[in-house]
Amino acid sequence: MPTSNTVRVNRKAAERLQDGHLWVFASDIVDRGDAQPGDFVKVVDQERKALGTAHFSSTSQIVLRLLSQHVEPIDEDFFFKRCEAALRFREQVVRNTNAYRLIHAEGDLLPGLIVDRYADYLAVQLLDQGMDRQTSEVMNALMRLLSPRGIAARNDVAVRTKENLPLETKVLAGEIPPQVDIEMNGLRLTADLMGGQKTGVFLDQRENYSAVAEYARGGRALDCFTGSGGFALHLASRCSSVEAIDSSAAAVGMARKNAAANRIDNVEFREGNALQYLPSLVSGRRTFDLVVIDPPAFTKSRESLEQAARGYKEINLRALRLLNSGGILVSCSCSHHMSEAHLFETVAQAALDCGKRLRVLERRTQAHDHPVLLTVPETHYLKCLIFQDL
Repeated sequence: MPTSNTVRVNRKAAERLQDGHLWVFASDIVDRGDAQPGDFVKVVDQERKALGTAHFSSTSQIVLRLLSQHVEPIDEDFFFKRCEAALRFREQVVRNTNAYRLIHAEGDLLPGLIVDRYADYLAVQLLDQGMDRQTSEVMNALMRLLSPRGIAARNDVAVRTKENLPLETKVLAGEIPPQVDIEMNGLRLTADLMGGQKTGVFLDQRENYSAVAEYARGGRALDCFTGSGGFALHLASRCSSVEAIDSSAAAVGMARKNAAANRIDNVEFREGNALQYLPSLVSGRRTFDLVVIDPPAFTKSRESLEQAARGYKEINLRALRLLNSGGILVSCSCSHHMSEAHLFETVAQAALDCGKRLRVLERRTQAHDHPVLLTVPETHYLKCLIFQDL
């Protein structure tokens, strides 16, 4: 597939790319030329100086996603080299698991592509027109690199609608069993690659699971939005009892299976809405020595940030009312638009409202296999703040 089409951008976009960002927006396009949906194209500035090679999208506000600062074909060999470099990095930073993120889109200079490894299987997300069109090249590169037993496409994420792409889940190569057994931090867990949350389990909190467990000193713990049991199962060996809640029946069922597989019998998993369940615990005068709040993203846009901040404040307020003196609060946000500073402010307001003083113990983020590209702030999305009540 030759790099035959050229897209010209304005000075603002050219400066953004030269400063290290990888996106060009529709408002910054000067001339699309003959670019077709999913093409990889030569990007030039207004003086027609080459800026690199990008995937072109015909429907998204993000029209160009830069793949290379050079003008070059985006083919199987290109993907193989990028994936190989990503694998070498994971071999340096990933510990105590055979399940991790292999490709983190812009964080690995492959915008629009997510690849998660679960033992001998892969789950991929092709998020824009370019990556979707080059599915075969991506799959061939991954097969050459890892020879997985199966590759699942989890193209069921809403962002694909902005690219005019169908939402679908399918097997791209080999076979995908109903459940894949993995290891994480000494626990045996099960991942559902075709129907589980995210691409199977929450991989981005892996290092935070162990870090939070270090603060448990016996007593009772509460894990809200537990998913397939991540925080709860890691806390079980260090707490007398753990209560965990999630609104997904499938996730709760998987969490119970994970507990049984690890012979953990001091965790009670409940199906329910945490926002409704927490007030009932307050009314019942229940208290806990450690509370984890790990909700889904309350906002995916700047426009709804203030409303989301009110939601984060309310749920942290309810959690603090359940916290024993000296207890530990773990407050997480996976929304890029909720900055760490804003989350700190929100938790501080909640603490003031219920008369508590908090000491900051740790400021954490996503696991190392979800790398943050310094010049693309959108790659930093997960905040995990650990507090102690004074």
